[in-house]
Amino acid sequence: MLETAAQTFLLLIAVQYYAAGPTAKALLASGGSIGMLLSLLVVSVVANRGLRPARAAAMLTALGALSMGFAAAVPTPTGFVAGSITALALLAMTIPLLTQVYQDNYPGHSRGRLFSLTMMIRIGAAAAFAAAAGRVLAADIQWSRWLLLVYSGAFAFSAVCLFRLESKPLARSGRASPLRALRFVREDRIFRLTLIVWMLMGFANLMMWPMRVEFLANPRYGPPLAATSIALLTGVIPNIARLLLSPLWGRLFDRMDFLSLRAALNLGFALGIVAFFTSREMPGLLAGAVIFGISNAGGDVAWTLWVTKFAPPERVAEYMSVHTFFTGLRGVVAPLVAFNIVAYISIGALGWVCAAMIVAASLVLVAEVRGRKAADPATTLIEEGTRT
Repeated sequence: MLETAAQTFLLLIAVQYYAAGPTAKALLASGGSIGMLLSLLVVSVVANRGLRPARAAAMLTALGALSMGFAAAVPTPTGFVAGSITALALLAMTIPLLTQVYQDNYPGHSRGRLFSLTMMIRIGAAAAFAAAAGRVLAADIQWSRWLLLVYSGAFAFSAVCLFRLESKPLARSGRASPLRALRFVREDRIFRLTLIVWMLMGFANLMMWPMRVEFLANPRYGPPLAATSIALLTGVIPNIARLLLSPLWGRLFDRMDFLSLRAALNLGFALGIVAFFTSREMPGLLAGAVIFGISNAGGDVAWTLWVTKFAPPERVAEYMSVHTFFTGLRGVVAPLVAFNIVAYISIGALGWVCAAMIVAASLVLVAEVRGRKAADPATTLIEEGTRT
């Protein structure tokens, strides 16, 4: 349910209720990324204070409830943007902590499958909520502030649930710098290669992510669609596709070489961008929404759990904090680049550029897989017995 805030409705409110400018919209799109940038610090503090990851995540989401409540209570563009960005950042800070919780509670041989089952619940709730909220806002955009209060309540409920989860304290790192976890980039070659590829692919994907709502809601790109149609194309349809395909991707994650899986997902994202942004016709929009949902189903599992394929069990949160840090870095910059570059080129042209970047990232992965197989056909990239 909370993912619909960042995915659809906060940007929709910014465009249609507050008539926000490009900077405000870019900042909203970057809210979660700001939290990811701080993940190295968050994991370091949690480890050094001996906190359990689930309890620390509960504290962060409780603060998120207050922040979203502030966005609802202060009916100005500044109050809305400030409260929303803070809430999204706090939610993103929980990501490496929750990955450690998955490591502690899900066995390695079925971690992808079990995670995909939880994702089905999350996706189903998001799709249903997006459909309902879209209808409400289409009837009267003035309901926007009440929607923010609903999000505040969802944050609070999440905090209660997280507080009840079991997890082990993180390995202490003493008084070392929060940036110490970056040493894994230097020491682990496959980890480093995957981060480089993810930076190229992720920057392209994050440029186009917020542009979906902009493309459908801004009169500059054609007659703006109703809130119900925007919610359908950016929330309901992609989430239905995610719901149906999530179990399959979970099983593939458990059984398939990770780099090959990531390359296949990248191609799906590239196809989705081209289909969605190169035409305002409904068939193209529908095809793009479906392909995006299918790819995102695999992306959910791969993005959240991939470090469990690389990291020692006690270092999963640190590895994940590095990954989320770089995701946050590109997530802050990419929307700013996208919202400003479309002043000079069409969204369709930007879509082709981003699709090419994603294909290039996939080719790097394919070359790595082929190189390893040529060197030793019997060797997989990730040795499950020693790396999970």
